[in-house]
Amino acid sequence: MAHLSLIGILLRFVLGGGAVVAASLIAKRTGGAIGGIFAAFPAVFLAALLTMRFDYGARELVAHSIDLSQGALIGMAINVACAAAAGYLCTSKGWKKGLALSVGGWLFVSFTISYVLFSL
Repeated sequence: MAHLSLIGILLRFVLGGGAVVAASLIAKRTGGAIGGIFAAFPAVFLAALLTMRFDYGARELVAHSIDLSQGALIGMAINVACAAAAGYLCTSKGWKKGLALSVGGWLFVSFTISYVLFSL
């Protein structure tokens, strides 16, 4: 994305932040398991997809939407692995070290996959 419109950035901020607030409120009222399901809602992806119309024209829009969707599938798979790692590592290493290791692993895997995909 070479350029982003101001309205696109604001909509992404509001939709993504709103999903985080909603997931937090649901988790507080119903418990972590149900809150976790809502925390996995792909709000940032949907916000990016919805606001792409402000950033691209008709022909570019389809191509960029396909690229975004393919990247989202990979990202969601990495997020599942990160959540599984966090669940295991937090119980075996403690929550601070477990979260640090799982997020560090997520970062490493994400950058490695991005490097491999973009260097081809």
